[in-house]
Amino acid sequence: MTDVDPSLDGPPWEEDDAPVRDENTDDMFGAPPEAEPTAVAEPEPVAKPARVKKAPEAAPAPAMSDEAYTVLARKYRPRAFEDLIGQEAMVRTLTNAFATGRIAHAFMLTGVRGVGKTTTARLLARALNNETDSIDKPSLALTPDGRHDAAIMAGQHMDVMEMDAASHTGVSDIRDILDSVRYAPVEARYKVYVLDEVHMLSTQAFNALLKTLEEPPPHAKFIFATTEIRKVPVTILSRCQRFDLRRVEADVLSEHLGRIAEREGMKVEQEALALIARAAEGSVRDGLSLLDQALVQGERGETVKTDLVRDMLGLADRSQTIQLFESIMAGRTPEALEAFRTLYGFGADPVQVVGDLLEHCHAASVAKMLGPQATRLPNDQAQKLAALGAAIPAGTLSRAWSMLLKALDEVRRAPNPADAVEMAIVRLAYAADLPGPEEALKRLHAGEPITGGPGGGSAPRGGGGGASAQLAARPVPAPALPDPQTFDAVVALIGEKREIKLQLDVQQHVKLVSFKPGAIVYESGPNAPADLARRLAGRLKDWTGKTWLIAANGQGGGETLIEQERRGRAQERAEVAEDPFVKAVLEAFPGAKVGEIKTLAAPLELPTIPDEAEAADED
Repeated sequence: MTDVDPSLDGPPWEEDDAPVRDENTDDMFGAPPEAEPTAVAEPEPVAKPARVKKAPEAAPAPAMSDEAYTVLARKYRPRAFEDLIGQEAMVRTLTNAFATGRIAHAFMLTGVRGVGKTTTARLLARALNNETDSIDKPSLALTPDGRHDAAIMAGQHMDVMEMDAASHTGVSDIRDILDSVRYAPVEARYKVYVLDEVHMLSTQAFNALLKTLEEPPPHAKFIFATTEIRKVPVTILSRCQRFDLRRVEADVLSEHLGRIAEREGMKVEQEALALIARAAEGSVRDGLSLLDQALVQGERGETVKTDLVRDMLGLADRSQTIQLFESIMAGRTPEALEAFRTLYGFGADPVQVVGDLLEHCHAASVAKMLGPQATRLPNDQAQKLAALGAAIPAGTLSRAWSMLLKALDEVRRAPNPADAVEMAIVRLAYAADLPGPEEALKRLHAGEPITGGPGGGSAPRGGGGGASAQLAARPVPAPALPDPQTFDAVVALIGEKREIKLQLDVQQHVKLVSFKPGAIVYESGPNAPADLARRLAGRLKDWTGKTWLIAANGQGGGETLIEQERRGRAQERAEVAEDPFVKAVLEAFPGAKVGEIKTLAAPLELPTIPDEAEAADED
């Protein structure tokens, strides 16, 4: 070495007699220096060339900008078990196991993509090797200043081995693990082996792992993660403690995405967050990736609109798809086709449209049995689908579900998906009016045509064959058109024709002034649709075959049907509350309230069966 500090030397391009030989050659080959300088030349106070000075400052700027950004799925990866959302059952079980010291030697984590399997595996590795100034035992109380935490979360700890089984499937890879598992850990408390996508291992690799997995050394722990639990041999599963990571509910994921958007300094509409959460299908990682994409749709400080997110996801407006579903189930084929073409023109994905129709069919069926709250949809959508479910028979909904499932497969395979959706709409609208098997048999026995279900539309259907054609050839009298004689009969007719929106508008906004067959005068309620009278007159003319005069400028109307129903329920509740027995019960149990009031059906009277003795006497 020389006695001169090399840091004091100026750059080679500023020295007149810069050495030709590399200064590192002395260290590599041990040769003496050619000439030892006697003095250090001070650099002249001359300005350096502009290109030499500006190059190091301007070049790294864009690179630093790219390196500084981290996608949300990595930036907000859970750092502790408390950060895991939707996995409370697993966290509770692990907390009790670690608190009592009953820690398994192998864990199997399963679940769909993006629910946190790999993250949970790393958190488990940290918990097993938790070591701080105050903690020196396996503990789920993770802190940022743990001795091994940073290296484990970065996947760089020498005692925590992570292996992707999808790319290391052979028995030789497992043999490397078995060779190293015999040796004690270097720094940590346990040697932890994390195998991701473990179902990809070959049969020979699983067999090689069996013996060690059954009787591992006390210093070794195994953590497996998989999305295909059925492909893991039962011999492996029986040696592991299994945890099924659940899909995150849409409302929970929506709240989580909203908190992250606030941390990023962005505002997203609540309905837009709900769209992202539904599109993620329970995967937190997919939800964060979609949120990352949605945040760039708006400028900083501005709210990301629902329409932008819907266009980004290629989704259709749910209110329009519900209207499309209503038109299909009412048998209005031209209206349904025009509605779909409008959605398709705005960029809706045909596969997604059929998926939405499937979801609406399911929601209407569930609401029919359990009520609107069981659909987990916004209140207005839930109420509309509940009304549809109440008006459509369960058999028709079940048949529509089967046809939509078949249509979904056809749309995915069709050369032109939009054409496949239109053909599915034609089939569904045609089948909406067809009777069920039981009603078809009744009509066959009665000699009636079976082309149309109860309340079906009057549009002519396509030609058919077989029994239908033979029955159609018989001289069957034309069915009589309905002729409602009361206002309640008019409302009932609207319900039979499955005009759900029209029925709701009439019940909510029509205050009847006078009624006679063919003429209705009413007073409009607040916020009544401006075209209600025109729509009602047009529908009644189509159904009854005669012109109806509907006047919406009447005064002095009574209560709407919904107001009458509410008053009746209130009166019934008041009568029940005045019942002496109910009063006695409420006084005996302070704080009790009258809940739902139901009218029980009358008990059935079964025929008396004579006993054997009476039968013998009669003989």
